[in-house]
Amino acid sequence: MRNNTIIKKEIQNDHHDIETGRICEVQKNSYTIKFMGQELPATLKKSFYEEEADKLPVVGDYVTFRYNPDGDSRILSVCERKNFLQRPDQSRTGVMQYMVSNVDYCFIVTSLNDDYSYNRIARYASVAMQGGAIPVAILTKADLCNNVGRYVSEVETISDKIRVHAISAMYDIGMDELKEYLTPGNTICLLGSSGAGKSTLLNALAGEEMMKTSAIRESDSKGRHTTTYRQLIELKNGVSIIDTPGMREIGMAETKDSIDNIFSDIQELESRCRFSDCRHDTEPGCAIKKALEDGTLSMERYTLYKGLGAENHKNHAMKKRISILVKQRRKYGLDD
Repeated sequence: MRNNTIIKKEIQNDHHDIETGRICEVQKNSYTIKFMGQELPATLKKSFYEEEADKLPVVGDYVTFRYNPDGDSRILSVCERKNFLQRPDQSRTGVMQYMVSNVDYCFIVTSLNDDYSYNRIARYASVAMQGGAIPVAILTKADLCNNVGRYVSEVETISDKIRVHAISAMYDIGMDELKEYLTPGNTICLLGSSGAGKSTLLNALAGEEMMKTSAIRESDSKGRHTTTYRQLIELKNGVSIIDTPGMREIGMAETKDSIDNIFSDIQELESRCRFSDCRHDTEPGCAIKKALEDGTLSMERYTLYKGLGAENHKNHAMKKRISILVKQRRKYGLDD
């Protein structure tokens, strides 16, 4: 019979190599864990492949893993998430794309050139709020714009929940305003189109060149993709920045709560209509029509509200149908 002291020692050693780190990069089936100043290559334990897609690690996740100094470490579990950002995939199938987790602020980076889109900023803000992060609109290249104040005021009308800053990272304009977000331990996710200035902003926040930047095409103000995958970078001041690939389009799905939150003023107007089933068309006593007529509510904002709501409803319904089909295929073994 083996000595109990030896058995206990082996059990302790068996658990000694289990650590907790943070996912800083995901590329297909390979992962990178940031741990004690190192970046460790890692793979998933086999049971992960039986899980739903939202249970797989994403950039920003804290994970437990079995450390392997001579090769790939093995990811054992995903720790409880503080929040989770997701969006429909770009093929518009209703399938969700799981983006990042454990984010405090989403910097929605938009340059003040042809890249500027009120609609897109509202979409990003909706995704951020639905995921539990605070949306912060960063209007870049302010040095090239003659009417910065108009754009700031316009973005502020999206929601009283969104914060807005106009900056020029190249000329250090407005950068002091961002210091309030740079508290050690905070995580900031950069969202925006290619060429909007995310990498330039990251370099300015870091105080050194962390990311390569690419010039935009003068013909259409569109950028060339510099960031091709999501990655988490720790700054020397203890702030974590998640850089993401450029996205010129972002769909809506499972964002009803945040849409209602962003457009809470329109929700309030709807509650004042004389009829609870008012379609805001020809019905008498319609508060929406009255607000549109007296200018209290702009047609642009109301159209955006209706469009985002309809798109969210459509994609959510499509996702439910796809989920049912997937479960049926698994039930009858059609995916084996």
